[in-house]
Amino acid sequence: QKSYDTFLASEKLIRQIPRLMGPHLGKMGKFPVLIRTGESVADTLHRVKHKVKFQLRRTLNMGVAIGSVQLSQEELQENLLISVEFLASLLPCSWENIKTLYIKSTMGPVQRIYGTAFLMA
Repeated sequence: QKSYDTFLASEKLIRQIPRLMGPHLGKMGKFPVLIRTGESVADTLHRVKHKVKFQLRRTLNMGVAIGSVQLSQEELQENLLISVEFLASLLPCSWENIKTLYIKSTMGPVQRIYGTAFLMA
Protein backbone atom coordinates (compact mmCIF):
# COMPACT_ATOMS: atom_id res chain seq x y z
CA GLN A 1 0.00 0.00 0.00
CA LYS A 2 1.38 3.41 -1.00
CA SER A 3 1.43 6.39 1.33
CA TYR A 4 1.64 10.04 0.28
CA ASP A 5 2.27 13.11 2.41
CA THR A 6 1.06 15.74 -0.06
CA PHE A 7 -0.98 16.00 -3.23
CA LEU A 8 -0.45 18.78 -5.76
CA ALA A 9 -2.94 20.07 -8.33
CA SER A 10 -3.08 22.74 -11.01
CA GLU A 11 -5.63 25.58 -10.90
CA LYS A 12 -7.77 23.89 -13.54
CA LEU A 13 -7.79 20.51 -11.78
CA ILE A 14 -8.19 21.80 -8.21
CA ARG A 15 -11.65 23.19 -9.07
CA GLN A 16 -12.91 19.69 -9.85
CA ILE A 17 -11.45 17.94 -6.81
CA PRO A 18 -14.06 18.99 -4.19
CA ARG A 19 -16.82 17.52 -6.32
CA LEU A 20 -14.97 14.29 -7.11
CA MET A 21 -12.88 13.50 -4.04
CA GLY A 22 -13.27 16.39 -1.60
CA PRO A 23 -14.99 14.61 1.31
CA HIS A 24 -12.49 11.75 1.31
CA LEU A 25 -9.38 13.91 1.01
CA GLY A 26 -10.74 16.39 3.54
CA LYS A 27 -11.27 13.70 6.17
CA MET A 28 -7.72 12.44 5.64
CA GLY A 29 -6.29 15.97 5.80
CA LYS A 30 -4.79 15.50 2.34
CA PHE A 31 -6.56 18.13 0.24
CA PRO A 32 -4.22 19.05 -2.65
CA VAL A 33 -1.94 22.06 -2.58
CA LEU A 34 -2.38 24.50 -5.46
CA ILE A 35 0.49 24.83 -7.92
CA ARG A 36 0.35 28.58 -8.58
CA THR A 37 0.51 29.94 -12.12
CA GLY A 38 4.14 30.37 -13.12
CA GLU A 39 5.40 28.34 -10.17
CA SER A 40 7.35 25.15 -10.80
CA VAL A 41 6.52 21.85 -9.11
CA ALA A 42 9.90 22.01 -7.32
CA ASP A 43 9.07 25.48 -5.93
CA THR A 44 5.65 24.27 -4.79
CA LEU A 45 7.19 21.24 -3.04
CA HIS A 46 9.76 23.50 -1.35
CA ARG A 47 6.93 25.78 -0.13
CA VAL A 48 4.93 22.80 1.18
CA LYS A 49 7.91 21.18 2.93
CA HIS A 50 8.71 24.40 4.78
CA LYS A 51 5.16 25.11 5.95
CA VAL A 52 4.19 24.84 9.60
CA LYS A 53 0.58 23.76 10.13
CA PHE A 54 -1.24 24.71 13.32
CA GLN A 55 -4.35 22.62 14.01
CA LEU A 56 -6.27 23.30 17.19
CA ARG A 57 -8.96 20.72 17.56
CA ARG A 58 -11.20 20.18 20.59
CA THR A 59 -8.32 19.93 23.01
CA LEU A 60 -6.36 22.75 24.61
CA ASN A 61 -2.96 21.50 23.51
CA MET A 62 -1.33 20.92 20.15
CA GLY A 63 1.76 19.41 18.63
CA VAL A 64 3.53 21.12 15.76
CA ALA A 65 6.53 19.96 13.71
CA ILE A 66 8.99 22.83 13.41
CA GLY A 67 11.96 21.09 11.84
CA SER A 68 13.79 17.93 10.95
CA VAL A 69 17.11 16.29 11.75
CA GLN A 70 18.71 17.81 8.65
CA LEU A 71 18.41 21.35 10.05
CA SER A 72 21.19 23.05 11.98
CA GLN A 73 20.68 24.26 15.54
CA GLU A 74 20.38 27.85 14.28
CA GLU A 75 17.72 26.89 11.71
CA LEU A 76 15.71 24.99 14.34
CA GLN A 77 15.94 27.93 16.72
CA GLU A 78 14.77 30.32 13.99
CA ASN A 79 11.86 28.00 13.06
CA LEU A 80 10.88 27.72 16.73
CA LEU A 81 10.86 31.49 17.27
CA ILE A 82 8.89 32.18 14.09
CA SER A 83 6.37 29.42 14.88
CA VAL A 84 5.79 30.53 18.47
CA GLU A 85 5.41 34.20 17.51
CA PHE A 86 2.95 33.23 14.77
CA LEU A 87 0.96 31.05 17.17
CA ALA A 88 0.76 33.92 19.68
CA SER A 89 -0.43 36.27 16.92
CA LEU A 90 -3.31 33.89 16.08
CA LEU A 91 -4.72 33.92 19.60
CA PRO A 92 -7.15 36.65 20.72
CA CYS A 93 -5.08 37.85 23.69
CA SER A 94 -1.74 36.72 22.28
CA TRP A 95 0.65 35.54 25.03
CA GLU A 96 -2.02 35.77 27.75
CA ASN A 97 -3.62 32.62 26.28
CA ILE A 98 -0.40 30.60 26.32
CA LYS A 99 0.24 28.89 29.64
CA THR A 100 3.28 26.75 28.81
CA LEU A 101 5.34 25.75 25.79
CA TYR A 102 7.38 22.58 25.49
CA ILE A 103 9.82 21.35 22.87
CA LYS A 104 10.53 17.71 22.17
CA SER A 105 12.47 15.73 19.60
CA THR A 106 11.11 12.44 18.34
CA MET A 107 12.97 10.27 20.83
CA GLY A 108 14.18 12.89 23.30
CA PRO A 109 12.80 14.12 26.60
CA VAL A 110 10.34 17.01 26.89
CA GLN A 111 11.83 20.42 27.75
CA ARG A 112 9.73 23.33 29.02
CA ILE A 113 10.72 26.53 27.19
CA TYR A 114 8.01 28.92 28.41
CA GLY A 115 5.68 29.16 31.39
CA THR A 116 5.54 27.59 34.79
CA ALA A 117 4.81 24.05 35.81
CA PHE A 118 1.86 23.38 38.06
CA LEU A 119 0.90 20.32 40.04
CA MET A 120 -2.58 18.92 40.20
CA ALA A 121 -3.48 18.15 43.82
